[in-house]
Amino acid sequence: MTSELTAPGRTETAAPPPPPRTRGPRLRALDGLRLLAALMVAAYHYGGRGGDISRAWGSSPAHQFPSASNLFAYGCLGVQIFFVISGFVICLSGWGRTLRSFIASRVSRLYPAYWVAVLLVTAVFALPWVAYRALGPSEVLTNLTMLQLPLGVPRVLGVCWTLWAELRFYALFALCVVLPGATRGRVVLFCAGWTLAAALAQAAHQPFLDVVLMPQYAPFFIGGVGLYLLHRYGARDPIAWAIVLVSWLIGQHYAVAGLWHPPSATAFSYRSEAGIVAVVTLGFALVAAVALGALRWANWRWLTDAGALTYPFYLVHEHLGWVVVHALHRGLGVPSYATFALTVGLMLLLAWLLHRWVERPLTPFLKRSVDPKRPPAGAAPPPPPAAGP
Repeated sequence: MTSELTAPGRTETAAPPPPPRTRGPRLRALDGLRLLAALMVAAYHYGGRGGDISRAWGSSPAHQFPSASNLFAYGCLGVQIFFVISGFVICLSGWGRTLRSFIASRVSRLYPAYWVAVLLVTAVFALPWVAYRALGPSEVLTNLTMLQLPLGVPRVLGVCWTLWAELRFYALFALCVVLPGATRGRVVLFCAGWTLAAALAQAAHQPFLDVVLMPQYAPFFIGGVGLYLLHRYGARDPIAWAIVLVSWLIGQHYAVAGLWHPPSATAFSYRSEAGIVAVVTLGFALVAAVALGALRWANWRWLTDAGALTYPFYLVHEHLGWVVVHALHRGLGVPSYATFALTVGLMLLLAWLLHRWVERPLTPFLKRSVDPKRPPAGAAPPPPPAAGP
């Protein structure tokens, strides 16, 4: 709860109780954007980079997709778009929750499909006819914690570095916003404080501060939070617009700094500076369109179903995709573009199986285990703390 300072001689009056928290219709366009970002990352992993995928194709993806590989190379920016969406969604879902409820929602959302994906990839890589090294039992067990990166343990899933970034964002948001109670003032202070602290961490060159404050990823999460403020309080909120604008300016800087390089004959691909800025801008713009209601017309039920596949697809598509590409292209001689499409389709089918048989039964069970005092499904949630200025 917030308190008001009163001038001398004035009587402090209690604020009226806040109205019950209500949720609007589901933002199905946001579900579609999540899957679009995941497909961008898949295009990058299958055709926009070198490394192990070259072994799967039998040659560089640049030879398999001579006209498309440079376009696929921009797909890695789907991660930054994910982070913007995550900032929006976490602020939306965390508003009015208790800390325990917030932790339960995040644990139950992240871990069931992740555990199965880690074990599944390990099992497939251990098959004698699969030419990729499986990690040892101790390394796999450590991977189940999702803390393998800070512990210095090799990764089972290449994409798990983004989950480590998400975990740190959840921790910061939980401590600074959820624990004291979400208000507009606290969220604005969180965004401003994190932006300044991340900039100072970048200047300080201290590894610990870099790990905690994530300067290169913070503006995308913060930008998503700012976009949620626009969604919640309307487009006439200049402070929310300032948060979004500053986050976009800093975010495009980090994206260019991390991905741009001069044209080089030895590099796998070349991303232009303008192209990188354009993709980052498009990501912010699309989430802004959802936040401000411009994509309200995209209210098809299948978008929600597609969005449900995003997380399990993201987990399994890279490493298991190598195996499928190898089997289809080199084993069966399927042409490159057909192999690409079939691999994406098979990974989406596997994602549906994980969602249907892992996430749907285990997520509510795990949520109840972490937060047994949650109200039953369909009950009205408790009112949020009083809104700040």
